[in-house]
Amino acid sequence: MTEEILVAHSPDSDDAFMFAGLRLGAVDTEGLAFRHELGDIESLNRRALAGELPVTAVSFHAYAHLADRYVLLPHGASFGDGYGPCVVAREAAGAPSTLASLAGRRVAIPGTLTSAALALRLYAPPVTEVVVPFDAIGDALLRGEVDAGVLIHEGQLTWQDEGFRLLADLGVVWKEETSLPLPLGGNVIRKDLGAERIGRISRALGRSIEWALANREEALTDAMRFARGLPREKADRFVGMYVNDWTRDYGERGREAVRLFLARGHAVGALPALVEPEWIAAS
Repeated sequence: MTEEILVAHSPDSDDAFMFAGLRLGAVDTEGLAFRHELGDIESLNRRALAGELPVTAVSFHAYAHLADRYVLLPHGASFGDGYGPCVVAREAAGAPSTLASLAGRRVAIPGTLTSAALALRLYAPPVTEVVVPFDAIGDALLRGEVDAGVLIHEGQLTWQDEGFRLLADLGVVWKEETSLPLPLGGNVIRKDLGAERIGRISRALGRSIEWALANREEALTDAMRFARGLPREKADRFVGMYVNDWTRDYGERGREAVRLFLARGHAVGALPALVEPEWIAAS
């Protein structure tokens, strides 16, 4: 008898690429049927916080609030290796021009539990955070509703086309300081699913990632349905940024990056407790 497993992830070309092997029925699922549910990352963070989702993508920032109920899978992570969320402002008189000049300003963030928001808190002075859906931050900037915004997803590739000024790429700042990639998001699974089922789900997701990387053009074609108008060339670049060897396996440097990110978040008072991340064993 086939068992259905709900897998939630963001409607972005990188997540769509990662899960293409499952969606297209191209990999062995060990008798599991996967139902995909899409939501923006902050919505997924909030639903995981309520324990609603058995398997989901979450921000590493959110994971710090979920570690009692969820465990990290050994694959499926997105790291910014020398790139990441971009803090931008308008090219206008009086607009902020550096991270330091953001003090007290209104800054749009894509959600209070996003890793972009945590990275901003690590490197910017205190600001007035304004939560704006990730795909509406550019418009909020253009309308003058905020002084700056933190762009994630394809906004990291398109901010120049919209005429914004880059104040900082937070992935660059992090790597210059730590020599590590910036942890952004990972896949988690609820602990109460049990070891046997967790193992089968993990193996199936791992096969999907490997299939996508080995069948790049086919997986990218499928993922383009979720690219929100991004040209194929830029979607391909975006997928390459966030589905790569870090996605296959964290490795010790990736795990150290997650530990350090959460430790620094706690040190600046952005996280309520110091969390030691926990991964299931690869199988």
